[in-house]
Amino acid sequence: MRLSMDEIVNAVCLHFAERKGVKPTDVEVQLQWDEDYGYTAEVWVLGRSQYIVEANLLEAIERYMFTEYGRRVFREQIRLGLDDEIWADIAD
Repeated sequence: MRLSMDEIVNAVCLHFAERKGVKPTDVEVQLQWDEDYGYTAEVWVLGRSQYIVEANLLEAIERYMFTEYGRRVFREQIRLGLDDEIWADIAD
């Protein structure tokens, strides 16, 4: 199964909304890839910015897969990739 960049952004929004006790619409996400840092994201919650690393992205994807698809996946099953946009492949 492949998650699009939009689904990864949704996963991060839902994850941070739950963690911060705000609505998902109060969260904005900008996914990034860098040679030095790998996959990261800048997350704004009610105007406050923070950077998250790949481990945080994977945690958000794990939760998203469980809540939205009813599938329990582990980090070893998630592979992030980049073509024109960032995507996540979920192994069975």
